[in-house]
Amino acid sequence: MRPVLLLVPTAGERRVLAAALGDSCRIELCGFGPIAAAARTATLLAEHTPARVLLAGIAGRFDDRLTIGSAHLFSEVACYGVGAGSGAAFEPAAALGWPQWPGDPPGDEAAIGDVIACEAATAPAPPAAGLLLTACAASADTADVATRRRLFPAAVAEDMEGFGVALACRLAGVPLRIVRGISNTAGDRDKSRWQIGPALEAVAALAHTLLALPGQEPRR
Repeated sequence: MRPVLLLVPTAGERRVLAAALGDSCRIELCGFGPIAAAARTATLLAEHTPARVLLAGIAGRFDDRLTIGSAHLFSEVACYGVGAGSGAAFEPAAALGWPQWPGDPPGDEAAIGDVIACEAATAPAPPAAGLLLTACAASADTADVATRRRLFPAAVAEDMEGFGVALACRLAGVPLRIVRGISNTAGDRDKSRWQIGPALEAVAALAHTLLALPGQEPRR
């Protein structure tokens, strides 16, 4: 049977999730940031040919709609940082009419813009939280958060790998789900206030639920 491939960005996240999930799935590192994550995911998809991919790790929330220490599925993931300009002058690629993947000629039906939908999950998985925003650099302060939310008002949290993994999965035709534990508020760089441990525990619990859904093949 084809496996579910669980991807995590860092070795620390992998240690926690591997201890909690055991042999329920194949766990691999995708790397830190969208560029490493996209490249590594493409390699792993070719190597393991999974039935689907689950990306898991921590993220920063944009406001108090998501609780620190909780974990959530996301229905779609967007990209911040590919386009033109910087800061308040930044314009995303799609706003400029530049698809991130134009699709092969002659049609453009396979074009990929700044937002990619994730695979939906059925009960008992909770409803998806909404839009996750991927950036090359985490928000440094509230001004960064405001700039990003002006361009992507539906975003509820930010990470640094989701869009890269989603792009690789979309090009390979492999369904993707993203689970992120909310460890902090985006723009807060004081790690003494972060709750990484509780966030990853919540990720493990939600991932366990998703892996137990019908149609999820065990690790081969």
